[in-house]
Amino acid sequence: MARIDERRRLPIGAEMAREAPGAAVMAPRGGVHFRVFAPKSQKVSVWQPGDRGAVPLHPEEGGYFSGHVSEAGAGTRYYYELEPGGRRCPDPATRYQPEGPHGPSQVVDPGEFRWSDSAWTGCALSGQVAYELHVGTFTPEGTWAAATRELSELSALGITLIELMPVSEFPGRFGWGYDGVNFFAPSHLYGTPDDMRAFVDVAHRHGIGVILDVVYNHVGPDGNYLPNFYPDLFTDRYLTDWGDAIDFDGERSGPVRELIIENAGYWIDEFHMDGLRLDATQNIYDASSDHILAALTRRARAAAQAGRRKILLFAENEPQDARLVRQPMRGGLGLDAMWNDDFHHSAMVAATGRNEAYYRDYLGTPQEMIDSVKWGFLYQGQRYLWEHKRRGTSSLDLLPEQFVTFLQNHDQVANSGHGLRRHQLTSPGRYRALTALLLLGPGTPMLFQGQEFGAGSPFLYFADHRPDLARLVRAGRAESLKQFRSLATQEMQAHLSDPESPRTFAACKLDFSERQSQKGTYLMHRDLLRLRREDATFSAQKKGALDGAVLGDEALCLRFFGQPPFGDRLLVFNLGRDLPLLAASSPLLAPPDGAVWEVLWSSEDPLYGGTGTPEMDTFNGWRIPGHAAVVLRPRCCRPDEHPTWKEMQTTP
Repeated sequence: MARIDERRRLPIGAEMAREAPGAAVMAPRGGVHFRVFAPKSQKVSVWQPGDRGAVPLHPEEGGYFSGHVSEAGAGTRYYYELEPGGRRCPDPATRYQPEGPHGPSQVVDPGEFRWSDSAWTGCALSGQVAYELHVGTFTPEGTWAAATRELSELSALGITLIELMPVSEFPGRFGWGYDGVNFFAPSHLYGTPDDMRAFVDVAHRHGIGVILDVVYNHVGPDGNYLPNFYPDLFTDRYLTDWGDAIDFDGERSGPVRELIIENAGYWIDEFHMDGLRLDATQNIYDASSDHILAALTRRARAAAQAGRRKILLFAENEPQDARLVRQPMRGGLGLDAMWNDDFHHSAMVAATGRNEAYYRDYLGTPQEMIDSVKWGFLYQGQRYLWEHKRRGTSSLDLLPEQFVTFLQNHDQVANSGHGLRRHQLTSPGRYRALTALLLLGPGTPMLFQGQEFGAGSPFLYFADHRPDLARLVRAGRAESLKQFRSLATQEMQAHLSDPESPRTFAACKLDFSERQSQKGTYLMHRDLLRLRREDATFSAQKKGALDGAVLGDEALCLRFFGQPPFGDRLLVFNLGRDLPLLAASSPLLAPPDGAVWEVLWSSEDPLYGGTGTPEMDTFNGWRIPGHAAVVLRPRCCRPDEHPTWKEMQTTP
């Protein structure tokens, strides 16, 4: 859609009126310029609460209305009044809803915030360590200001990229954010838009990028006024898990596409976001020649390039369609990386022994874990019994960092019924070993808030809706969890938390005193991230520079090939009992010529709560400790120090 005025940042919404770009000084000329799409309305006015009355907007071609209101300014609250009917609705492109989605919109001047990140150049994919964060539960206060105070600690830990759960305005006092209804307005529950900007600004000061989880596959069920403006917002040609899909490819889908495409650029431009995480892209349908995901990717990158920054675009995609992260010249949509559920599912089966529901196609075997570390997705077109169809597409050509790997995320923790963290579902030793596999593997690792210190707080599903909708949400959540046989039992259903209860929400808040009470876990994450960052072999994330071998029913080794002669690293990993290898036939276990293996890092370090790591490669063969992961490096040795030489002297 053509913009009516080049002085506008966005084609829709309320913006401070300024002089034309060609003027010598970009001085304010006062007032606010409003523009809105409302093709079914005969008349649209800007209505301000109080006795100021309504100011009519001028109709344009294509169903748009626009106009200048001289007495409005930053902080002005307003509705759009639509005729016929006289219904007053918030702005569909509102930048702020200080009273929630049912209240008036508020004019925001993004130019009032003074950024200090002019030297920040954005984020490249290689080398990132992501951290998923929910603003409302990350701190006891649940605000941007409180979260900002924790950024220095995250930086010291080794976090380089924060992935914010959705923040677009939603109804109620608390929620995950996936029921957002105002695409452009960060929730008033966490603070003002400038508070959010300050969070990003300080994150950049600490060397941390920030990407935002955005939901373009559906709109929340309460507080959604968009259909009053966009009559063709939804289509019944496609169905999502939440009902009719957003229409991105219909005959009249142009304004809807504009809304979403501009929203992607908005977060990059006005909030200096370092990228986006696109929720449930399998439910974003578009059969047009220019897929909406490709279009919004171009818009987001253009906004970043205007600020001379690099951004990252991640996708959640249950079918694991590698086309999303291939470049357009190769038939792809141009995103950067995808969440790797396969890694999580296999690791959790290995940790817990349970493969109910969508875990049924995973065995948690050493070979699965080798393949997921080496190749990314396990399912790249094979039959998938849980869905009775093939799953995935070939992704052997993708780079290791294009797979975002994790042991916890908001969905998976909440889907455990009690919202238990993964360390609470397995033995301490097993979880320490799996953490090493996650943080030293060549993928892009992601931690979930509190994981770094073994948080005792659960993460449950919570959503504060009006009573009639809350009952439906509670019943729907309970029904969804019945896919797990253990959660379908009568006694377990009776113990599920109430999503609408304030106690459920409060229970999920982190307690940062656990950084001290669980100091061993915190130190382990810090040390692993330092090893990942400072060791050239682990930091390389080089494609093809890794191989693995199965050593036992629950044991494996991974050989990371580094710079010769002594750059190789060996990760020996065992989730079972102590494993003696009298005949260690895998060549991956052999040290380089002129070297012996020495321990570089062990999950059994007493600092982490372990019991120590005896010598592993001995005269009597290898002995691999149970419930442990050990990293070995080659050490140059004298001939008479080499075990092969010494053992040859004792051979009859």
